[in-house]
Amino acid sequence: MGHGHHEPEGDALMRAAQAALEGAGEQWTVMRAGVFAALSGFAKPASAYDIAEAVSRAEGRRIAANSIYRILDLFVAANLAQRVESANAYVVNAHPGCRHDCIFLVCDACGKTTHVDDDRLTRDLRQTALTAGFQPERPVVEVRGRCAECAA
Repeated sequence: MGHGHHEPEGDALMRAAQAALEGAGEQWTVMRAGVFAALSGFAKPASAYDIAEAVSRAEGRRIAANSIYRILDLFVAANLAQRVESANAYVVNAHPGCRHDCIFLVCDACGKTTHVDDDRLTRDLRQTALTAGFQPERPVVEVRGRCAECAA
């Protein structure tokens, strides 16, 4: 199945994200810190527009969504955030120092998205792609349905 993680929160998560980004050779700027803080404040996947609005409120000035998209692309590449493809939205990676493929369970009723690790399943998925002559780069696995609360 999956593997265990210590998932930092708050300031510890911000420090882990900064370390991961700087470890990837990028700078941790005030704007990037603001975007990460805004993204980590959402309980559900957030769009670039949601994040732009949150950062704009915090900064007291309008921030364009295209600026947010560039930062989010960097965050995904550096493993600080993950993109929920079907929602065109993003979630913060609660363990930015660990690289592995993820599985998202997406509730169609409330939008809650749960991240699940299953290294065996994602390893098999990558191997299936390789066997078919396909080089997998970033598998995206999303299971749509209803969370336990909405199913009750």
